[in-house]
Amino acid sequence: MPVSPSSSSVAALAGLALAILLASLGASVANVGLPALAAAFRISFQQAQWVVLAYLLLITLASVNVGRLGDQFGRRRALQGFGAALMLALGMAFVADIAPSDKVGRAMGLLGAMSAVGTALGPSLGGALIAGFGWRAMFWPMLPLGALAFGLVWRSVPAPSGPAAERPGFDVAGSGWLALVLAAYALALTLKLDHAQGGFGALNAALLLVAAIGCGAFVRAESKAAAPLLNLALLRDPALAAGLFCNALVSTVMMATLVVGPFYLARGLGLDAAGVGLAMSAGPLVAALSGVPAGRMVDRCGADASARSGLAGIGVGALALALLPSSLGLAGYLLPLTLMTAAYALFQAANNTQALTGAAARQRGLVSGLLNLSRNLGLITGASLMGAVFAAASGAADIAAAAPQQVAAGARAAFGLAAVLMLLALLASAHGRRKAALC
Repeated sequence: MPVSPSSSSVAALAGLALAILLASLGASVANVGLPALAAAFRISFQQAQWVVLAYLLLITLASVNVGRLGDQFGRRRALQGFGAALMLALGMAFVADIAPSDKVGRAMGLLGAMSAVGTALGPSLGGALIAGFGWRAMFWPMLPLGALAFGLVWRSVPAPSGPAAERPGFDVAGSGWLALVLAAYALALTLKLDHAQGGFGALNAALLLVAAIGCGAFVRAESKAAAPLLNLALLRDPALAAGLFCNALVSTVMMATLVVGPFYLARGLGLDAAGVGLAMSAGPLVAALSGVPAGRMVDRCGADASARSGLAGIGVGALALALLPSSLGLAGYLLPLTLMTAAYALFQAANNTQALTGAAARQRGLVSGLLNLSRNLGLITGASLMGAVFAAASGAADIAAAAPQQVAAGARAAFGLAAVLMLLALLASAHGRRKAALC
């Protein structure tokens, strides 16, 4: 590993950061384009939402697979070939390879900042392009930015080394079972199959049962595979297991700001569409500005202490979101949101650094894939769980037409649960740290 940054490592980091930006920009641009797609193809808004849902499902299904492929066949080759799933899954693994050991944290922070920039930029850029040129135009920026990222990665990221014969074969059975598990779980939590009651129906429960059975089959297949997709011994590392668990909980909590936030801002605080958009952009903007400083804090204070501080900050922010907006209005929403997103940037930089620097070089792609897998599972869980808690606590038959007091009650319940989940994450982190010290 280099001891000081070279021009090639700087260019490589720039290419990886641009790839991360493209992945997040693509998702956020697609979100803002849903109404235009619904009108263009004469479909319902719920049907149009499957554009984004399919994107999230594909990334979730691909996370571990692409990390394993990158470890086997070279992360540069994989990054060029498989799009957003590989950008997200392998970008962090590359950073751990090319960044100086004392600057991995700030490099991780940079990637987090670029992801937030893409999320924040997507709605405004996509909206302007759609308004001026139609829905197809929202994909135009991907072409020049993708070409630039491709060139930087091609020229600057190190090619794989070692003869191909030394790389193990691909685990087809494990990949199949994992795909079944993740697809069934994601569909169970996202499909509203019981339209009469609008809630969790028998088919949702059946999908969860399929996921549970498939999980057992996956573990059995991996224990017998000559070259398993997932080395189960990795999950016996208490520090890594705790980090993955906390990563999923944090993503679940942060999803509450995206699911609950728009309804609370519009129905609870009475903001118009433009006001809701501006308030919602505050989170990604704060994350973008705090990414690199958070990485520097990780390098200075250590990944473990920084991760705990991030978890505590998210928990305090969630508790404040449950209590303050009813008395302070919009300021009572934005100030806790600022704390939560800054703490989220700190946790991500610290947790990613801790997980990847502690992994062997030949397993960093897989660990990076697991980090993205846990994040996406958290997002899917958060979208379902937080939305369900919010709707149930509001007591409204139709949340879109709920009274301000009902929306406020739902938000208090959702963000109160978020604070409890962060307390659970802190306890899990402390338990994992104690077990790791005993090993």
